[in-house]
Amino acid sequence: MSVQITVVPEEFTLVQFEATRIAEVAADVAGRIGFPEGTAVRIEIDEQSPLGSTELLAIDPVTLAVESGAFEDAKRPRHLSEQSVRSVLGRLLFRARDRLGPSFADAPPDADLPLRQYVAWDVYAVGRCERLGWRAQKERRRYHFRIRHGFTDVADEAFDRLWATDDLTWADLQAVCDETEAADVRAAVKRGRGR
Repeated sequence: MSVQITVVPEEFTLVQFEATRIAEVAADVAGRIGFPEGTAVRIEIDEQSPLGSTELLAIDPVTLAVESGAFEDAKRPRHLSEQSVRSVLGRLLFRARDRLGPSFADAPPDADLPLRQYVAWDVYAVGRCERLGWRAQKERRRYHFRIRHGFTDVADEAFDRLWATDDLTWADLQAVCDETEAADVRAAVKRGRGR
């Protein structure tokens, strides 16, 4: 038994995508990251949006929302980039796999996550993708992390730890966020200190 992938829509009219190819790549990604056997994964693609927003909507069943721009080839608009599909689904499916396990049972829904925690979790997911050989854009991710966690040595060290590990719990991720917040002068000003 393998992961059950459903791609919506089954046929695309505005972009040159093939649902069957996306499903094949998704099944390969799920298998390589150790996604639980028999899990149903639904990938809902908004082909009307050339933007690149992505979201993990639910985990029962695992439901991903993807704007078609996230899967597009940057050099060939409206055409599928398997590299982009692999990178986007790797990040989202790692996050879903985390949520399906007991070590992330206390994590709030993505919609309720503060940006600091959301970005930290993305770093943890994308670092694992890189170790599987998928495009990761590490320095771009580091910059996004710094924006949310501060331009400090503490934040840079936290990023490196998140990027390099494979076995965090939700409590570990929260601890990293607390550590960077304590070192972030901007957060201290918001709390009424350091003026």
